[in-house]
Amino acid sequence: MSAYAQSPAPASARRIFLKGVTDGLPFVLVITPFGLLFGVVATEAGLQVHEALTFSVAVIAGAAQFTALQLLQHAAPVLIVLVSALTVNLRMAMYSASLTPYIGAAPLWQRALVAYLLVDQTYACAVTAYEKHPEWTVRDRLAYFFGVAAPIVPPWYLLTLIGARVGDTIPPEWSLDFAVPITFIALVAPMLRTLPHLAACFTAVVLSLLLAGLPWNLGLLAAALLGMMAGAATERHLAGRNLP
Repeated sequence: MSAYAQSPAPASARRIFLKGVTDGLPFVLVITPFGLLFGVVATEAGLQVHEALTFSVAVIAGAAQFTALQLLQHAAPVLIVLVSALTVNLRMAMYSASLTPYIGAAPLWQRALVAYLLVDQTYACAVTAYEKHPEWTVRDRLAYFFGVAAPIVPPWYLLTLIGARVGDTIPPEWSLDFAVPITFIALVAPMLRTLPHLAACFTAVVLSLLLAGLPWNLGLLAAALLGMMAGAATERHLAGRNLP
């Protein structure tokens, strides 16, 4: 019998779902300023309210959204915007791979929903809970994951909508262009926890300054790719030093 078929009573799944909701609630305080600011800055950049909301619903990734928005403000080609946003979100591929052993037996539509709702907060909570509760079935793990996402993702939509509505009332002379890079820094800074992270960040920052003259903000894309390569090289170097 599969791990998915050995699911406990629905009452147990509901309890685990509510545990996920409880664990996800504190993140509302974190996402509130970013969601509001994205909506405001999106309308400042020329997006209509429904376009800003659609952006958040389609992407659900603060760092990627602010990166794309900054490029749109500089009239970068759509292809450059898409590639840059995907580059920023490459870590989601690693997140997905690490979740596969835990939820790989789930139906395709449920795995697709997990992929859609996968953000830093849902991933961090899920992996921690899965390691702490190896006895959970796939149904339990999915219930917990969706529970964590419940107080994070819908509020992100609502905050974007509120911010966009407010942004419509802000006079054009109140330029908020500076808010995008500041917010991006605030989103990324907490992720810099290891030497490879710091190496990637330092390389990307230096190269983005050196390549700032390239058209369509291509310097930012090149700096991001080379930064990731620097981080990977640093990680390989450290792993080699730890070999017996």
